[in-house]
Amino acid sequence: MQASTLESRPLYAIGTVARLTGIKPDTLRIWERRYGLGASHRSATGRRQYTQADLEHLQLLATMVGSGIRIGQIAACGRKTLEILLNQVGGEAIPVRKPRVVAIGAALCQWLDEHQGCLSHVDGSLARISLAQAETALAGGVPAPDLLVVGCEKLAAEQVQRVHNLAGALGATRTLVVYEDAHSRSVQSLQERGVRALAFPPDPGFLAFELAVLPAELASREGGHRLGDMVTGKRRQLSMEQLAAACGLRAGAAEISPARMAALVNDLARLEEGIAAGPVGDWSDAAVRACAYVYVGQARWLMEKALQIVLSQREGSAEAPKDQQASRLDNAA
Repeated sequence: MQASTLESRPLYAIGTVARLTGIKPDTLRIWERRYGLGASHRSATGRRQYTQADLEHLQLLATMVGSGIRIGQIAACGRKTLEILLNQVGGEAIPVRKPRVVAIGAALCQWLDEHQGCLSHVDGSLARISLAQAETALAGGVPAPDLLVVGCEKLAAEQVQRVHNLAGALGATRTLVVYEDAHSRSVQSLQERGVRALAFPPDPGFLAFELAVLPAELASREGGHRLGDMVTGKRRQLSMEQLAAACGLRAGAAEISPARMAALVNDLARLEEGIAAGPVGDWSDAAVRACAYVYVGQARWLMEKALQIVLSQREGSAEAPKDQQASRLDNAA
């Protein structure tokens, strides 16, 4: 029942898989014919549709082939074997898996069909069955999800216990419940168990955010990661040479000191790099560090903008006497 119950999302066309793996579409078709490395799904019109698991497997194969190994030697290998081999080969990093999300409930799955952008950051599986059916249909046969999303028409004490049982049976790291009707005590009971609950239909932006932060949460949970690997900072606006030159400038009595501003930019940049380079513990630590990183980066970026204005003003003042001298010469002539 499990194979027919779970529907993978998102699904990728062969052109998208080619772009994400670097493998040409013709090569993908050859691999499918020779080694059975094809798409797990077909559309109603017969087009290939690759699941997230298909894509990640092909990314590993492409990385191995890129390191010099023949596809025929590794085509039959599973993900774990490929990861071990890739570690032995060295060089290329193992492609990071996307967080696994399992969504249960007919209405919730229908809503996700209409808002598939929410699933772009995850390896999703949809089960259009009730919570009661999921306890027997999915338990024991599904890889542990990083997030279990349960849609409930009615949320009462019975459903709270069923959610708890299912999350435990699946080994879910986090659980989110979306309800159409709920008793306040049931919502409170979920919250006491560390389960977030929200009314159906969920706000698309809120759910997209919940799913988008899963990769960072997964990376921090697996350990050995820097904050800088999980976030993108603001682009630097001034080179080190420009900052060094600004540090050597002396300000007049009524001028803003570019040297002091450049020194502050350097201090903020060092602090920003230190936060990014620090190891991340749990998700709470990652969230605190991410906030500090963003705010320090914003301060550094604003100081660079201010320094650019001061430097451009000095350049304008330096050119003014030359212009005035040229004007006097023109008048004399």
